[in-house]
Amino acid sequence: MPPSKLRFLAPSLPILDTRTARSEPKRADAFYLSPEWRALVASIIANRGRRCEQCGKTAGQGGAPLRLVADHVIEIRDGGAPLDPGNIRLLDYQCHARKTQAARAERFKRRT
Repeated sequence: MPPSKLRFLAPSLPILDTRTARSEPKRADAFYLSPEWRALVASIIANRGRRCEQCGKTAGQGGAPLRLVADHVIEIRDGGAPLDPGNIRLLDYQCHARKTQAARAERFKRRT
């Protein structure tokens, strides 16, 4: 029988999840779903353009429109103003991840 005619059998045993602790699925804070926040982000993008304000990138992979995160320069939990355009920067996902990781590390360092 030619290889293209072979059929594979489905596994007879189900895969067992042996993790003891599962993390909760990530949920957006209600603030970031509010009409005020969405309107502010839309106006910031309209005024500043669709560009990462940290690295200057303007397009995603293959020339796709750049996906941006409106990031609080001073995070809300650290006392930053939630709806102040001066406290918000447009960052691409990579720059946002690096900034968030550094802020968490700094917050952890202050606790210890």
